[in-house]
Amino acid sequence: MQKTPLNEIHKQLGAKMVPFAGFEMPVEYTGITNEHMAVRKAAGMFDVSHMGEFWVKGPGAFDFVQYITSNNVAGLPVGKAQYSCMPNKNGGIVDDLIVYHYEEEKYMLVVNAANIQKDWEWCNENNRAGAELENASNRISLIAVQGPVAVEIMQPLTSVDLASIPFYAFKVGDFAGIENVIISNTGYTGSGGFELYIYNEDAPKVWEALMNEGADKGMLPAGLGARDTLRLEAGLALYGNDLNDSTSPIEAGLGWITKFVDGNDFISRPILEKQKKEGVQKRLKGFVLEDRGIPRKDYEIVDRSGNIIGEVTSGTMSPMLKKGIGMGYLKKGFWEVDTEIFIRIRNRDLKARVVKTPFVNLK
Repeated sequence: MQKTPLNEIHKQLGAKMVPFAGFEMPVEYTGITNEHMAVRKAAGMFDVSHMGEFWVKGPGAFDFVQYITSNNVAGLPVGKAQYSCMPNKNGGIVDDLIVYHYEEEKYMLVVNAANIQKDWEWCNENNRAGAELENASNRISLIAVQGPVAVEIMQPLTSVDLASIPFYAFKVGDFAGIENVIISNTGYTGSGGFELYIYNEDAPKVWEALMNEGADKGMLPAGLGARDTLRLEAGLALYGNDLNDSTSPIEAGLGWITKFVDGNDFISRPILEKQKKEGVQKRLKGFVLEDRGIPRKDYEIVDRSGNIIGEVTSGTMSPMLKKGIGMGYLKKGFWEVDTEIFIRIRNRDLKARVVKTPFVNLK
């Protein structure tokens, strides 16, 4: 079991530790709902150092990233980041990721913890551009501060004007006395905030500085449990649940990161272009339970007559809505907004309705 550089701090804070993606990680400290609401109303701080970071460098860097990811890197200036995915040869998804354009011939790919080895092998197998690849995952820590008062907590610790960093952009500067920190206006909670990429040896100092600044502003340390309920309320997909090697970005509603433009000849483009043009037989959609219950991954979704029309990929009790919410793949004909569907929970078919995501208004 791997440990992040903040492992001992989590234990001192009384976190409940669980195995996750090969790491011992905090699932909760004071309770998932408590941490969830702290992020929505004030701020929460997450250790996401288990995520993977690959550097892509050299003259072949652009061609490599353009080929291996579905989004259009030609439209990504230095200092900006974009959400993307890596399609496999059959139109499925190797992983979803964030691409950072760090310098003219240098990119950083941030990948999911459970997929680091798989992604690394995939990148090397498909490096036809001869880019220089470096797996820096074991050297980089990642701390996320999410919530409406994140800027207020973080600004005293840096000379970088945080308000000047737009969504999905980043700056490199000082933070808590540490130089060359990547300060990124990204996150996976829907409540705004920043992510800090730092070297492992600096992680405890940055964490403690943030804890001190956030102590009187309502910030709580938050674990993987709240991270999951937050991302689900925001309608954000999770790899391994809502995305996998056999789901395509078109089926997953990620057509917006699948750019069929001139010069963007990414892996599986013809397959995905055909799907876009001809349509697909299933789509990932959000739903809210109208009956009382909590949907969970792999539960069957049925129609009024009990016919199976899909399956749940993610589900929880929404702390904001106080209702069961979830996402799942639905057959064609059942995915329009307001369609009545039923979630089969312990042999009972509970009424639900297809809705647009995000589930809650986070503006």
